[in-house]
Amino acid sequence: MKAKRFLAAAAVAAVAAAALTSCAAGKPAGDGEVTIFGGYGEAQAKAFQAELDAWSETSGIKVTFTSLASFDTDIKAKVTAGQQPDIAMWPQPGGLLDMSDNLLPLSDVTDIAPAQASLVPGWDTLAVKDGAVYGLPVSANVKTLVFYNPAAFAANGYTVPTTDAELTALTEKIKTDGSGYPWCAGIESGGATGWAITDWLEQYVLDYNGVDVYNKWIAGDVTFDSAEVTRAAEKVASTLLAPGNVNGGGAAMATDNFGNTTPLFETGGKAKGQCFMLRQGSFITDFFPEAIKAQVAAGDYTNANVFPLPAPEGGQAGVLGGGDLAAAFTNDADVAKVLDFILSDKVGTVMASASSFVSPHKTFDTSLYPNSLTKTVGETMSSAAVFGFDGSDRMPSAVNAQFWLSGTDWVAGKVDWATAAAAIQGKY
Repeated sequence: MKAKRFLAAAAVAAVAAAALTSCAAGKPAGDGEVTIFGGYGEAQAKAFQAELDAWSETSGIKVTFTSLASFDTDIKAKVTAGQQPDIAMWPQPGGLLDMSDNLLPLSDVTDIAPAQASLVPGWDTLAVKDGAVYGLPVSANVKTLVFYNPAAFAANGYTVPTTDAELTALTEKIKTDGSGYPWCAGIESGGATGWAITDWLEQYVLDYNGVDVYNKWIAGDVTFDSAEVTRAAEKVASTLLAPGNVNGGGAAMATDNFGNTTPLFETGGKAKGQCFMLRQGSFITDFFPEAIKAQVAAGDYTNANVFPLPAPEGGQAGVLGGGDLAAAFTNDADVAKVLDFILSDKVGTVMASASSFVSPHKTFDTSLYPNSLTKTVGETMSSAAVFGFDGSDRMPSAVNAQFWLSGTDWVAGKVDWATAAAAIQGKY
């Protein structure tokens, strides 16, 4: 294990040691081994290690990945104990920046310009402090998705919308036909009830205003009662809270669990609560009925597929989601080479087919995604105009909690948006 602070400790000896230990830029050569800690689950951790092993065969550098069960707390304990890795991968940029005093600006370790150039815009500004970039993404996940039942669409003559106008027209047609409800949309989630509605609002703040305003909103500089955020709230209301758009309206949304996907696969129309579209993250497939999950696992998309949520009129196509950002504790030539690889669009040749991996790079070869569903998810990311990391997760915890609470009250019809916005903004 290498110490992060070698730059200060070795500064005096750097000139004398350069001929023996450094590359052309004065960087120590490394010992041929690099350690990475992250928070991947079992399947993704296994796939990532396989990806690293394949790279090691040509690079000659042994890279070992270790997944920490509770990453944010475990990495702090490791650092306190002097057991930090060479590289760590945070699932949230806020946690990474909290430890920036222990980390190196990535540009001190390697040239990050090539990685930044191929990223979907927005990813390169997630872990910046005092003008220095401390973290860049290795992998991503996507929430700007609408799941639907192709068989139900076909039975009713519906086609997948590609623009917001087409989506609005489809919503109205479903209501006019009386074939069911346009949207499936529960936001109940136990103690975290309300997070699902924050995703909707975040999506339209990003789409209407771009990543700069989106980030200022997260920081509290653009307020919840601003014109920018209010416009997004009005779009959410017209999509979900208009009469007939969701079974039972907002009151039912507030008590219906976000993972209740059964109505998406009903065939009995309104009498059975059938709904036609579900906007959620890619993880929602874990909540499908067992028979549908078996179909998807077998590559059968007769009853479940996905399309990207179209950008609203007057907006641009932003992708909302999350991901894992790499940061460096150590500065040597081996670590630089590993970072050059894991921060590039070359990662994913193994992971794309063996896990839920999505690349944050617009230049990633989407043909590597193994089936139409995952390819659609990947292409949604690669074609995005901008990316926004889950906003409520980046807000102060008190603001996030109030966002959940007041967002739920707003959906349920207990308060109007102005009241909800004032309550949330009051927590900054």
